[in-house]
Amino acid sequence: MNDHIAPPTAAPAPALQPVRAAGIATMTALALAGLGWAARGVWQIRLAMAGEPASGPPDQGGGVHRPLTSLEDSYHLVTTVSGFAAAVCAIAFLVWTGRVRDNARELSGTRPRYSGLWVYFGWVVPVVNLWFPRGIIADAYRASAPGERLPRSLNVWWGLWLIGMLSGVGLMYGDNTDEIIARAYAHVWQLLASDAAVVGAAVAGIFVVRAVTAVQERHLDEP
Repeated sequence: MNDHIAPPTAAPAPALQPVRAAGIATMTALALAGLGWAARGVWQIRLAMAGEPASGPPDQGGGVHRPLTSLEDSYHLVTTVSGFAAAVCAIAFLVWTGRVRDNARELSGTRPRYSGLWVYFGWVVPVVNLWFPRGIIADAYRASAPGERLPRSLNVWWGLWLIGMLSGVGLMYGDNTDEIIARAYAHVWQLLASDAAVVGAAVAGIFVVRAVTAVQERHLDEP
């Protein structure tokens, strides 16, 4: 009689995406972006030590620009390379974030608090960009490691990122390179404080990516 009772079937294992390669690529990109921003700081110090030429800042106003010195010209090159490194870092970080978010959904079996669009738009929409990116990663960690405390590096990373972003208004993002050169001659410490926060955020971000990737790798390594 009991022969016709089917044995209970095990629940299907979560369909997790591999994250190790994406994590390594993101950590490498963060390191390169941090080095790029550190190089900007070094060149800004060199500009401040050299002092503004007698001919004045590169942007003379009224659409007039004087020829750049060799040091100013090399700073343009440094900002271009560091900007490219930052762009590559942003792409790698977004790909990694989307992957760990999807894995967290599979592990928890519940719908994430933030929709997939916020993985991308959460960084650029005003106001929500002050906490959405951190929230997405924090939720991914909680779903991947229930009951475990969030890594301290998460709050360090986000705090430094906010400092770099808010202090960078008019410094890193609003001004063109020639205007930043003029600021380096007059107020280099403002630039260096912002650069230091960005470099620190890149270093802390490496630890964040490592921590979240590691907890998801534990699930992927389970038989």
